Amino acid sequence: MTTTAKLRTAELGTPGQARGQLPALARLALHLLLIAGSLLVLLPFLVMLLVSLMPKEVILTRAFDWQLASLNNYFEIFEVVPFGRYYWNSLFVASATTLIQILTASLAAFAFARLRFRGRDALFLVYLATLMIPFQVTMIPNFILIRYLRWYDTYQALILPSAFSVFSTFLMRQYFMSVPLDLDEAARMDGAGSWRIWAQIIMPLAGPVLATLAIFNFQASWNDFLWPLVITNSQSMRTIPIGLSSFQGQFNTEWHLLMTGAVIALLPILIIYIIGQNWFVRGIAFSGLGGR
Repeated sequence: MTTTAKLRTAELGTPGQARGQLPALARLALHLLLIAGSLLVLLPFLVMLLVSLMPKEVILTRAFDWQLASLNNYFEIFEVVPFGRYYWNSLFVASATTLIQILTASLAAFAFARLRFRGRDALFLVYLATLMIPFQVTMIPNFILIRYLRWYDTYQALILPSAFSVFSTFLMRQYFMSVPLDLDEAARMDGAGSWRIWAQIIMPLAGPVLATLAIFNFQASWNDFLWPLVITNSQSMRTIPIGLSSFQGQFNTEWHLLMTGAVIALLPILIIYIIGQNWFVRGIAFSGLGGR
């Protein structure tokens, strides 16, 4: 080894040390950054949980004391308003909307991805262009249609307008196109029709994208505020977002009950995401939305 090479090796260290030290420092910095970001994201939820456990008087004085923490607010919220009814309405509407939307989107995506007919791509582009139309533009026509059908203040009005989704169709089409066409051809040679191919071949392979859409659609329906506010009138048809808004007045806000309701409303979304998080990540990657 020449003198120059020895000096360079002494300055840089051995290749094993350079590869071992730098990644370790980089991983440590990355972990610290992720921990700091996680704490920053979790901070509002921790404050929400803390406020939900405190009496109203403590919140107004901002003198938080863990000895005063209790579950009284969680019992009081069901006495002040029919929060149980709000919860059932949101759960039923979100579940029905998610199931119907996945069914209709999967059928449309199957047609756009697996069937061949004249004008298929042009029709899909027109269908996809409707994503540029904001909901506020179609809200009034939908409201007039709902009143004409006499569905005002009913479950049909809360569910059916959201039962068809262009985004869900697009996402499922992208996933269906990744499934080899050889499966369809083999099934048709065995005498299977399009309905059977969709039900017994394509859908069983679409677990990741179905989980992704289930999380997206359930969360969107669960958190929807504007349409339930417009299309419902009675307390028995209100959903959780509308119910939570009743704790906010012009001159006063019941923060302890508002935060309590927010904690309870967060639980279904959290449970669904924890159960389907692995399929959710796979669905994002395989459907082409992961940046690949």
